Amino acid sequence: MDEADPHEQALHAARALILADLAARDVADPEVVSLVEDSVTHRRWWVKEWPQGAEYVTGLIAQDVQDALLERYGRWPLCPVCDTGDPHALEIEPELGPDPRWVCHKAGVVVAPVGGLG
Repeated sequence: MDEADPHEQALHAARALILADLAARDVADPEVVSLVEDSVTHRRWWVKEWPQGAEYVTGLIAQDVQDALLERYGRWPLCPVCDTGDPHALEIEPELGPDPRWVCHKAGVVVAPVGGLG
């Protein structure tokens, strides 16, 4: 594994951003970190097959982790904007694009860039 490889750099940057969001919401326990590692491993193959997609890998890993958490623990990250109604998770936007951000579709607002939950 070549650390200078731009695809590896994209994967490591994505991993760091997702871990920052998990830590900001106090859910970065070892099992959850393993979910991140599993996604990075899967997306490593993906980005090698489609190198132009490296700029999309952060959003994809965030979605992978969000889906895995939903299956095991419940919705994450919960929306900090809406105070009424049922708790709901933020969504990644764009679904496949650069510069992903966490968005509340109910309120129609961008909450934070991926890696910027606080």
